[in-house]
Order: sequence, then structure tokens, then C-alpha cells
Amino acid sequence: MLKNKFFIYLEAARYNQWIKNLVVFTSIIFSGHLLDSRAFFSALYAFLVMTLLSSASYILNDILDYENDRNHPVKKNRPIASGVLKLQEASFLVFILSSSALLLALFFSLSLFTVAILFLLLHFIYSLYFKKKPLYDIFSISFSFVLRAFSGEVATGYHIPIWLLLTIFFISLFMATVKRHAELVKIGTKARPALSLYPEHLLYFLSTTFATTTIISYSFYTYFEKPPLVKSPFSKLFSHFFPHFEARRWMMITIPLVVFGIARYAQLLYAKEEGEMPEKLIVTDKTLISTILLWGIIIIGLIYVF
Repeated sequence: MLKNKFFIYLEAARYNQWIKNLVVFTSIIFSGHLLDSRAFFSALYAFLVMTLLSSASYILNDILDYENDRNHPVKKNRPIASGVLKLQEASFLVFILSSSALLLALFFSLSLFTVAILFLLLHFIYSLYFKKKPLYDIFSISFSFVLRAFSGEVATGYHIPIWLLLTIFFISLFMATVKRHAELVKIGTKARPALSLYPEHLLYFLSTTFATTTIISYSFYTYFEKPPLVKSPFSKLFSHFFPHFEARRWMMITIPLVVFGIARYAQLLYAKEEGEMPEKLIVTDKTLISTILLWGIIIIGLIYVF
């Protein structure tokens, strides 16, 4: 019985969406400190805090959307909407998860605690008000990703370049817009109140705009920001045979992968209408997975190997 309850709580916490919190590691990956144990465990600590807060916000959102979710073709199967998890239990989970996260953040540092408070406050306002308003809803989601990334920066002390932070901001706007479009096409305006105020041509315009600004921001990052110099046996060898290797802007070779990844994501939405659950696409579509893995391998190689 307890085991079944645990899995119900886990499902309500949307464990499948914890992948979003990996953005916390941005600061140490791109600053060249991924292999620094102190920095890694500090980022892992921030990841735990943001995961607890994210789950608390998901459960809170499901509590407030209880009546609407019961009539939704997909959301009606969630623990709260289906009645498997009682509202009182869910409310207690929100309290436990949020208070635990805030205490952990405060124990670590005042800076992380401040980011955690802002994150929780943003999601609380989103659940009560912003999700019902067009533009407010997608910008709230995007700012929550920025706060996730920023939590890693304040926890480790390593700076995220502004163009990389803007890339995170714009790509999360793009994915949120694509998700809204998928909901509008597949379910209609009953999916969420804000969709009735989102004309389809506006969503097309926004997704195109945010895809473009993502590519521009990332391109500027690869051009203007020099990757950190992490010494390795391979880097010494490359320096010997290619003395000017480190001086070149090799990060720019990853731009086509970012462009292709965005194009593939858009294809899955417009051709197959699968954009409603972005976290599912990232872990199920082989082409998208291969693109992300290749991008990651090149990034790690350029920063930590060559």
C-alpha cells in the first residue's frame, strides 16, 4: 500500500519533467568546471532544490485546475484529476515539498534561497493568474527556466554568459509557444483559458520569432564568448600540432545542430502534431535525441578535451 502511494506521489510530482531542471548545470558546463567536484555537488544541490519546487508547483497547478482537468482527454488521468490522490493529500504534499526546498536553499545560501522564493512566487502567480492570460503564460514559463539556470550560477559562483542566458530564455519561449499551438490544434480552446485569446496566426508568428531569436542569441554566444581553457592530455597534444586551435571560434560549428534541432522540433509539431509534451519528445524522438547528443558531445569535446 505504501509502495503504491509512493508511486502515486511520484506521478503527481511529474517526475518525467524533472529533466527540465538539468538547465541548472549550465553554469558549470560552459564555464569549464563540470569536473570540479565542489562545483558539481553545489549544482546538484541546486538541482534538488529546483526539482522539489517544480514538483510543488505542478501539484499546486493540478489542485487549482482540478475541475478543468477532469474534462481534459489526457489530464483526466493525472492522480488528482482522477481522484486517486485526494485534494487534502495533494495540498499537504505542496507544503512539504515547498517548505523542504526553501529550508534546503536557506541552509545553503541566502542567494539560492532568494532565487527559490522568486521561483515559487512566479509559479504561484502563474497558477492563479498568468496561465489564464496570453503572453503572460509563456513568458512566465520562460522566466522559470531562466531562474533554474540562475540557481546553478548562484550555487556554484560561476557566471552564465548573457548570450547563453538569452538562448535559454528564447528557446523556452519557443517551446512554450509550440506547446500552446499543439494544444489549440489537438484539443481546442477548452484545453486552457488562455488559448481562446491565442489566434493561430499569432502562435505561428511567435514560434517563428522565438526560433529566430534563439538561433541569433546562440550564434552570438558561440562567436563572442571564448570557451574556457580546460587543460587535458589531448589539449596539450593539439596545442603542439595545432598552435592556433584554441584561438579559433570552434563553438560555431554547433550552430547547424541547434538550427536542425529547432527545425526537427517544429516538424514534429506541424507535421505530426506531437508538440503538446516537449519533455516526451526530447526523450523519445530518435532524430532529436541524436541531434542533442551530438551537440553535447561536441560541446564537451571543445571545452574539456581539445
